[in-house]
Amino acid sequence: MSAASHVAEPELSYSPVPLLQDKVIVLSGVGPGLGRTLAVEAARMGADLVLVSRTRKRLEKLAEEVRSHGRAAAVVPTDITDEDQRSALAQQAVAEFGRVDCLINNAFAIPPMDPISTIDPAALRTANETNVFAPLRLSALFADALAASRGSIIMLNSCVSYSSQPEYSGYKLSKGALAHLASSLATELGPRGIRVNSIAPSYVYEDINKAYFDWLAQQAGVTHEEIYRQKAEPTDLKRLAAPEEVARATLFLASDLATAVTGQMLTVDCGEFHR
Repeated sequence: MSAASHVAEPELSYSPVPLLQDKVIVLSGVGPGLGRTLAVEAARMGADLVLVSRTRKRLEKLAEEVRSHGRAAAVVPTDITDEDQRSALAQQAVAEFGRVDCLINNAFAIPPMDPISTIDPAALRTANETNVFAPLRLSALFADALAASRGSIIMLNSCVSYSSQPEYSGYKLSKGALAHLASSLATELGPRGIRVNSIAPSYVYEDINKAYFDWLAQQAGVTHEEIYRQKAEPTDLKRLAAPEEVARATLFLASDLATAVTGQMLTVDCGEFHR
């Protein structure tokens, strides 16, 4: 059993409301952690989902969960770094539901965690194919559908942009470029009625980071709880955000409560950074 089970997680008193009733959301990067939570929370808010990742088995499993909440789910296995597959995804999403209201660019790749001057440029290029160029091309391919629905695009960014630790520098390069891409798209697509926003979580206390904290604890000879305390200490709330909390903040930007919000980066980090 992971030491993560001993960390007290927040009690989240929340009942879903139909903020996204009958909207269609395309979600890339469906996998463990935040991708799965985004899909489930969107379904609980009334949305239908187009689920996108390379692995059909993972998509089918999540589609069953979405359907258990009474919503429709289309499974579209896609390598989002491939232009032909991206184009096919855009066509299939519209064919399946007749509309698209939101594109959430959640997929990401992490380059080597080394000082940026030592990273092979080929590794940076590979990461940026997923982190920057895929969101750009998907946004362009879905623009007509989003203009028809006066919909939105959401980029999953990161609070790594606000730090300067050498081991995160390659990832920061990608996320910095993604932030500028979102800003440029907000200006370019705004006249067509399309909003473009970003979400920047810090550490999200979910399976991937729980395993990472286990590894850090092992390396340092301390407990998982101590690593958690170290990561939570800089925050105002003295805790880390749960994936459900990050997902709900993200989905607010897809809702009709945010129809005048565009070109913004919403930081979801329990008060670690004040922006």
